Amino acid sequence: MTRSQLLAAATVAGLAGTLAVLGTGSAGAADPDVAPGGNFDLSTWQLQEPVGSPGAPTTIPSSRLQGAHGYQDAYFYTDTRDGAMTFWAPEKGVTTPNSHYARSELRETNRDGSPANWPLSGAHRLSATLRVVSVTSNVCVGQIHLGTGGSSTKPLLELYYHANGDIVLGTENSPSGGQTPHAVGHVPVGRTWSYTIAVSGGDTVDLTVDGSTTHYSIPSSFKQYKQYFKAGSYNQSSSDSTTKGARVAFYRLNVSHG
Repeated sequence: MTRSQLLAAATVAGLAGTLAVLGTGSAGAADPDVAPGGNFDLSTWQLQEPVGSPGAPTTIPSSRLQGAHGYQDAYFYTDTRDGAMTFWAPEKGVTTPNSHYARSELRETNRDGSPANWPLSGAHRLSATLRVVSVTSNVCVGQIHLGTGGSSTKPLLELYYHANGDIVLGTENSPSGGQTPHAVGHVPVGRTWSYTIAVSGGDTVDLTVDGSTTHYSIPSSFKQYKQYFKAGSYNQSSSDSTTKGARVAFYRLNVSHG
């Protein structure tokens, strides 16, 4: 087989794998001709985008995201080639008051549209299948973030994907800061992979990346805080460029609480 034939076969195999993943999406097989809300259940998410006023990014409520004709634009859209829910966060964009980095990212809500705010006790799970299409430095693709309970605006943890393919979990040492990195996997840019972030009984975080699970203890200083999930493209580099950034395609996104 010639080199060109090998490349063509690899491309077909990769597309077949992507389509197989799409079949497990929360809304069934993906339709590339509808908005993300036509393929994914976005009834418990709102969207934060890298546009708006300084310190006040535009937020799109769940009511506008839902359905085949729901919201989409250049920063949040359905990829017409494979139906992926795609997030684009350039290096130059509007940021939240406590960050220097732009994001196109979903923030968990309740079904009535109010902000999700759950206790660490119980069982809470965020699962995704995704592909980092491009990234300049690194990008956060999943978070557990602190809600009410104190003055901290830190996350409990963030899952990062680096340009060299390394996947790193950052866990906060306390609500006042100090993040510890943990290498948890390696996937080449452009390849599909999966993660699950789960809280067990308020004491442990179980992270699974492509079937491999690691466990992390939750410091007691976080117990007073409630939490919420985030997922998408939270770019971790900034510049004056609107063409460099992080583009992330999701093929499955599910949240459960119990």
